[in-house]
Amino acid sequence: MITLKVNGQDHQVDADPDTPLLYVLRNDLELNAAKFGCGLGQCGSCTVIVDGKAVQSCVTPLVLLAGKQVTTLEGLGTLAAPAPIQRAFIEEQAAQCGYCIAGMMMRAQALLMRNPKPTDAQIRAELEPNLCRCGTHMRILRAVHRAARLMDTADAASDRSVR
Repeated sequence: MITLKVNGQDHQVDADPDTPLLYVLRNDLELNAAKFGCGLGQCGSCTVIVDGKAVQSCVTPLVLLAGKQVTTLEGLGTLAAPAPIQRAFIEEQAAQCGYCIAGMMMRAQALLMRNPKPTDAQIRAELEPNLCRCGTHMRILRAVHRAARLMDTADAASDRSVR
């Protein structure tokens, strides 16, 4: 048995330590936002956040995750209360087929956690490992900037309520 901390909850998983995280997320935990794309860590559709860093779950074995926090798209927000990154992607209509979008959002979320006001160049560099064939790149770029503004507004509101 392996204990994984996913979206703030501990999960006991009966899997080989070399099993890729993606398989456990989808098959055992029924968290299906991360997609199987290439299985080689080359497309980014399986991207999740591990301890604040974007990682490709299709090539990340469970053995490397002991004591680490894994966050999937399902852990960011809900349908009723989407996280700023989710809301921004919806408002900018950044998804077309939707296959790559969860990975794009997770990689963008990791960037915004490190850098709350990224430039276009920084966003493009961060999202480069994730492939999208639909051509919504400009909408995705706008969505990341919108999410940054939404997060800044939320932080400012939070600061005011503490005083």
